[in-house]
Amino acid sequence: MTIQQIEFYEVVVPAHPDAIASKTIDKPLHKLSVGAKDGWTVQFDQLPKLLIKISLRNGTVGWGECYRDHQWSMVEQISKIIIGQDIRNLSLQKLPFIFCREYDGFECALYDVYAKAHDLRVVDLLGGPVQDKIHVGAWSSHRNKEDIPALAKKFSDLGFDCIKFKTDLEDDVQAWCESIRQVDKNMQVIFDPNERWETSGHTRKRMHKLAEVGNVLCLEDPIPRWKLNDYALLKAQGIIPIVLHVSLPYIVHGQRIKDAIQALELNAVDGFNFNGGLANFQRLDHISHAAGLPCWHGSEIDLGILEAMYLHSCSAAASCTWPGDIFGRLIREHDLLKKPLDIRPPFAYLPDGKGLGVEPDMDAVKHYQINYRVIK
Repeated sequence: MTIQQIEFYEVVVPAHPDAIASKTIDKPLHKLSVGAKDGWTVQFDQLPKLLIKISLRNGTVGWGECYRDHQWSMVEQISKIIIGQDIRNLSLQKLPFIFCREYDGFECALYDVYAKAHDLRVVDLLGGPVQDKIHVGAWSSHRNKEDIPALAKKFSDLGFDCIKFKTDLEDDVQAWCESIRQVDKNMQVIFDPNERWETSGHTRKRMHKLAEVGNVLCLEDPIPRWKLNDYALLKAQGIIPIVLHVSLPYIVHGQRIKDAIQALELNAVDGFNFNGGLANFQRLDHISHAAGLPCWHGSEIDLGILEAMYLHSCSAAASCTWPGDIFGRLIREHDLLKKPLDIRPPFAYLPDGKGLGVEPDMDAVKHYQINYRVIK
């Protein structure tokens, strides 16, 4: 069970036309800096993604996927550490390299190959499923008010019962919710201002208006995340549930597991959006479940391998009951899977088969591929 070879397929998979935002809106969604460019300046589908294929000497193969905009120097250094290692000597709870944005991609591949080598599913390595179908929602970035009804109808007709929107201070979110209610009275809304509502004062004004409509499930990161005392004040209003996004891949922003604990200590949130790898998401779920709060699994609008990993994480997570961000193929041209994930809105289902239960579509991979490397 020695790691004999690691292959890397670098791809760029664009979004469907008009799937991200209204045609007249240009608001890039990648929150992190790209080289010397500041955050929020590059659209996510312009950035490369990296698929990782780990081959064992006995022929077993595992697949992983990195978050967007990987660093090749880190990829190469991690590969040198694990190449030649017997996977039975690795602790999946703490792999032998530092935590970084590339960590979860390698972790995904190692869980996949380890589970296959032991005739298990990835969810079995997490203790087994507590749910076999995962609530998922629809998604959109920023939209013009006049585009909302048609978008709501599209998602409602597909079977979704919740839409998540990006938003900022200039948006008439009350009007959005009113038009959604007219289309589907049962459709719920999640607003994610990405901290752009700035202050608790701005947020309270909108909360009261949104409460009058009555279809907002929660507000995610309405104000800057460091203002946890203000989060607690907003939560105390009891008008609309307040959610903190804890995204461990945003390591450069200092986001850590302790953020969830601090939010609970301050009684600042009603639930969480968690992003992270398999071991860390389970740690976060245990915190949320122990506190009696719900969560959902966030994403970076990923491809199929990572989304399959998310489904295994969610299946083993008792607190993961709110509609999650597993909608990549709804937004991107392809998920690069031979068989797409089984998503029948408003639920996605755990893949069948060992490991992650998915297989890359190599014809699609080659179509979108911009680079290939191998380390032996």
